[in-house]
Amino acid sequence: MSDIGARRRGRPPRTESADTRDRILTAARAEFSERGYEKTSVRGIAKAAGVDSALVHHYFGTKEQVFEAAVEVAFAPALKVRDSVLDGPLDNVGERMTRTIVDLWENPVTRTPLLAIVRSAVNNETAAAVFRRLVSAQLLRRIAGELDAPDAELRAELAAAQLVGLAMLRYVIKVEPLASADAEHVIARVAPVVQGHLTGRTGTAA
Repeated sequence: MSDIGARRRGRPPRTESADTRDRILTAARAEFSERGYEKTSVRGIAKAAGVDSALVHHYFGTKEQVFEAAVEVAFAPALKVRDSVLDGPLDNVGERMTRTIVDLWENPVTRTPLLAIVRSAVNNETAAAVFRRLVSAQLLRRIAGELDAPDAELRAELAAAQLVGLAMLRYVIKVEPLASADAEHVIARVAPVVQGHLTGRTGTAA
């Protein structure tokens, strides 16, 4: 058997490598969601994924790098939100932005990784720095670029603050009656405020 054949036989298939990476990221999101950044360890992620800790380091490096990779995967739906928010007139951008964010949190599939991000970012500066970098670069700057205003970045950040506050109270802390309020009613009340932050035109709250 040739040396090339031996190397090929000893090398993990690409599909196996991809499956392992996905399994590690899934375990990492679950661990960060349940324990937060501070209490999550590479060893714990490896155990949850059914792999050796060295394999986690091999694919991702440090715990911070594992967290960043997990956040990027979890943040992918938010990038679609960004595109849907920007796809339409600015006259109702507040409603589109509010609805798409609420829809992400209402969906259990996307809510779990979002909880991991928020809980970790609130309790740990390293996690918060990763979150800020991704949010600023991937979401807020793009939205700000569509606004015709000298303080566009501040407007985008204020709109985001409104929605992050909503998410914290409704989905993380679960303050009543907000936590149990009908999603459509919440969107109708919050969207004009978000619109006001972005364009200065608030519309009429329901």
